[in-house]
Amino acid sequence: MRAVVQRVTQASVTVQEETIGRIDAGLLVLLGVAEEDDPQDADWMAAKIVNLRIFEDEAGKMNRSLLEERGEMLVVSQFTLYGDCRKGRRPSFVKAAPPEKGEALYQRFVQQARQLGITVATGRFRSRMAVALVNDGPVTLIVESP
Repeated sequence: MRAVVQRVTQASVTVQEETIGRIDAGLLVLLGVAEEDDPQDADWMAAKIVNLRIFEDEAGKMNRSLLEERGEMLVVSQFTLYGDCRKGRRPSFVKAAPPEKGEALYQRFVQQARQLGITVATGRFRSRMAVALVNDGPVTLIVESP
């Protein structure tokens, strides 16, 4: 799995002019699922992101997690994170999971984050989405499962 994690003061996702997910302070997670990923990758990724120490403590150091901050998470499926642009002019998506597998592992990631105590909003799998965010910091990280 591959995720682009952005610390935000707010974020939302809209499908056909309807806002379907919105959060205040927390993390926007763009989540891509690879063909070789399995449920353990989703579990690992959820625990990793929820516990990443990327929020500032009283001293201004990134030392607090989303869980400690009681922040929210917006998760948006993003198969294009596995787009390979090294050859030609059109990205190849052969490393991305097929839609059925991608959706199952995306849903597992969301469920795991919720079980860890996080309020999670989502996009809509296999839909054209408009994502809006206010990046805080800016802090943007790429996280990949082992």
